[in-house]
Amino acid sequence: MGKVIDIEPLTRLEGHGKLTIKLTDDEKVDKVMFSITSTRFFEKFLEGRPMEQAPRITPRICGICPVPHHLASSKAVDDAWGLKIPKTAEKLRRLMINAKQISSHALHFFALAAPDLIFGPTADPAIRNVVGIIKKKPEWGLNALEIMKIAQLFIKDYAGKAIHPMNSLPGGVARPLPEEIRDRYLKKMDRLVELTLWTVDLAKTVVNHYLDVIKTLGVTELYNVGIANNGVHDIYDGTIRVMDPKGKIVEDTKPQEYMNFLGEYVTSYSLATHIFYKPVGYPDGIWDGGPLPMLNVADKMKTPIADKALKELREIVGHPCHMPLVNNWARIVELVEAVERMKELLEDPDICDTDVKLSDVEPREGMGVGCVEAPRGLLIHNYWSDSKGIITKANLIVATNNSVGGEQKVMETLAKQIFEEKILEKIKIPDPIIPT
Repeated sequence: MGKVIDIEPLTRLEGHGKLTIKLTDDEKVDKVMFSITSTRFFEKFLEGRPMEQAPRITPRICGICPVPHHLASSKAVDDAWGLKIPKTAEKLRRLMINAKQISSHALHFFALAAPDLIFGPTADPAIRNVVGIIKKKPEWGLNALEIMKIAQLFIKDYAGKAIHPMNSLPGGVARPLPEEIRDRYLKKMDRLVELTLWTVDLAKTVVNHYLDVIKTLGVTELYNVGIANNGVHDIYDGTIRVMDPKGKIVEDTKPQEYMNFLGEYVTSYSLATHIFYKPVGYPDGIWDGGPLPMLNVADKMKTPIADKALKELREIVGHPCHMPLVNNWARIVELVEAVERMKELLEDPDICDTDVKLSDVEPREGMGVGCVEAPRGLLIHNYWSDSKGIITKANLIVATNNSVGGEQKVMETLAKQIFEEKILEKIKIPDPIIPT
C-alpha cells in the first residue's frame, strides 16, 4: 500500500497549507500534493457592490500585502471607467507599493527564511526562529525591525493605516502627501539605504555559505511570469512577461489580455488553482511567479544599486535561474530597488503636488484589469460593472495562484531527490552561521 506523509500545517506561509507525499512500497514518489486548505470568497463578496468600494474591501484579502491589493483594485476600476489619473497620484501609489515591498521583503527574509539558514535546517525549532535570531544577534533583529518600521510607519502616516490602508481610490488618491511627512521620511532614507546595504551583505554571506546546497536542492525548470515596463523591472505597472524554461520571452502582453494566455487548473485536493501558460497547456505550462521569476523576466532593474545586485546574482547562479532557494536572494535585490525608488520618489519635486484625484468620476458600464506585483508574485484584479457602476463579476488571480503550481513541482523534485536519490546522504549541510 506504500506510505503517506502528511505535513500539516505547512509553516511560514501567509495562509493555510498542507503537503501530502505518497510513496510506493519501494519508496518511489507516487504523488506530491501541495494543498491550500482555505478560501476567502472575495470574488463573491464583491458582486453587487459599487465599484468604488472594491479598493476598500480587497485589502482585507491579505494582512501581509494589503497595499498591492488596494492598488490593483484601484487600477482595475480606473481601467473599467476609462480614468487617467494625475501624474502625482501615480507617483504616490508607487510610493505606497514600494514602501510595502520594503516591509514585506524584510519581514520574509528575516522572519521566514533567515532562521533556517542562519541556525541551520536541523537546529531545534524552539531556537530556529526570528526570536532566536534576536536573542543571539540582537543588533540583527534591531536592524530588521528598523527597516520594517520605517516603511510601515510611512504607510500609516500617509495612507491612514499600516495595514489595510484606504488612500487610493478611482481616479487617483484621496490625499496629497503633506510636506511635513515628506521631510520626516526623507531624513530617514540615508539610514534605510545603509540598513539595506547591510542586508545585502548578510544575504550574500548566507548564499555563499549554502551555495552548493542552493545549486542542488529542488532545481526545477518552469515557465516564469512577472511584470516589466519596456523590459525594466517594475512592480506597479507594465506588461505581463512570460519566459519559457530555456529563457525565451514568449509573452510580453498588456494585462488586459491576460485571459488569452493565462489558464487556471482546478485540482481535486487544493482550494487554490494552478496557473499555467495556456498555449502550452497543463501541466507542462505551469509557471512560477515569485521574486526570482520576476527577476528572470526582467532585462534590468529600475535603479542603479539594484541593477548591480542583479548582475552579481546572475554571475553566480546564471540566467534564467531555476534554483528555488535563490528566491531569498532575489527578494533582497527587489528590496534594494524598493528602497532606492522610495528615496527617489520622496525627492521628486512634484510629490507634494495637490492635484491627486479627478473631480469628474462617474460610474459607468465597463470591464477593467488592474495588475501589480505583490511581494509573492503577480497580482491581477478584473472587474465587470453595469451602467450604475455595480460590480457584476470579479476575477482575482492572486500571487498564491501564480506560484502554487510551480511550488508543487519544486516539491515533487525535492521528494524524488530525498526518497529516491537519497540526496540528504550525499550533500553536506554547512555548519550553522550562528551556532546554537
